[in-house]
Amino acid sequence: MGRIERLIHELGINSTYYGYRFLHYAILLAVRDSSYLLSITTGLYPAIAEKYNTSVYSVERNIRTVVTACWEYGNRDLLKQISSYPLNLRPTTGEFIDIIVTYCRQNGIEG
Repeated sequence: MGRIERLIHELGINSTYYGYRFLHYAILLAVRDSSYLLSITTGLYPAIAEKYNTSVYSVERNIRTVVTACWEYGNRDLLKQISSYPLNLRPTTGEFIDIIVTYCRQNGIEG
């Protein structure tokens, strides 16, 4: 299991969610190329959808589901700890991806 996968699991996101695979791939892409963070809905989601042969809407919905699962049932304290700013509300999917990508870069996690 890679370090990104371990982090996702530590956040309380189980690999039984479809969004788990999408989130993992999103983080890998964005760690390698930060321009994906500037175009999440027009660049990142379509790249994920193409790889997994699904729709952009499905990618967004399933990532949103795992973000909600993390916030409501997962390790919210860890998410708040790795965030570079206070989290009082559930982050959007884009914010969530950005938080994890930033954390990965700061800690030398590439995959």
